[in-house]
Amino acid sequence: MASIPASMESNAEQPLEADGRFIRVIVADGQAIFRAGLRKIFALEDNIRVVGQSETLAQTLSAAKKFSADILILEAALAANPAEAVTDLVRQTPGLRLVVVTAQPDEELTLELLRRGAHAIVARDVEPELLVDCLRKVAEGHPWLDARGTQWVLEAYRTQAIRPVTPRPRVQLTPKESLIVSCVTQGMKNKEIALRVGTTEQVVKNYLRKVYDKLGVADRLELALFCLHNRVLDGNAKVPPAPSPAPSPSNGSPSGIAAAIETPVKVTN
Repeated sequence: MASIPASMESNAEQPLEADGRFIRVIVADGQAIFRAGLRKIFALEDNIRVVGQSETLAQTLSAAKKFSADILILEAALAANPAEAVTDLVRQTPGLRLVVVTAQPDEELTLELLRRGAHAIVARDVEPELLVDCLRKVAEGHPWLDARGTQWVLEAYRTQAIRPVTPRPRVQLTPKESLIVSCVTQGMKNKEIALRVGTTEQVVKNYLRKVYDKLGVADRLELALFCLHNRVLDGNAKVPPAPSPAPSPSNGSPSGIAAAIETPVKVTN
């Protein structure tokens, strides 16, 4: 059966309306059955439309330029070097957001794809509900990772933080801001940060808003990614130990960035 290279869907989806309520998607995957499965999933959603599809990297580049889309779902296996492919797509289609599908969870590849400009990385066996949540988050302009991916970002940041580095970020944080950012990257919630720093939760929130504005990020996940790329902290922001009477904030909840991020990887429909 002949495939449809870089073409509009045969059932002719409605174009994006003037109010921009549709999320327009191009599906780039080498397996026709996988593309069909995604179309079936998205057909159940009121605001997601598949406007094009491709089955090779060359077709994908053509489709990305030809169709007006918000998100490209790209199978990593379409390229011999997925990271280079992401770099090329970001350079040639800067307005298109990339969600990369990997054959299986891969820490090294995930971090490299993020560095190259991918907005989200999902495994091929991702649950449909999570994929839909991912598209909606990315369409809003935010990065998206599952809990495992956010943990990888945190570990990469911690590893990088102990390495000597020469370039300094253009934006410098105050000692207090650095201390609070350090707490965030260690997986602390606002309540625990307030206890460690000796202030109130509201003051912590105020500081985080200032940091977000200063660094141009929107939430804790973007903050962690910015730290990973730019090494914002200098290693001198030592977090005070928790006061002994204070109860542990974990209560069995996940540790690391997955616990610190309030809502970035779980979007309610």
